[in-house]
Amino acid sequence: MRSVMQVTGLGRSTIYRLIASHEFPSPVRLTSRAVAWRSSDIDAWSETRPVAAH
Repeated sequence: MRSVMQVTGLGRSTIYRLIASHEFPSPVRLTSRAVAWRSSDIDAWSETRPVAAH
């Protein structure tokens, strides 16, 4: 979760809210208490996000 938060710039609750609304990749269950995200899923999601202009 920490690395996903760092890569996306999103908070934990925002990530889970986006998962619930099917706007963010679902995690993969590793064990009964651990999940992870595929880096390819996060990369693909990131490419669909609008680019901020500064």
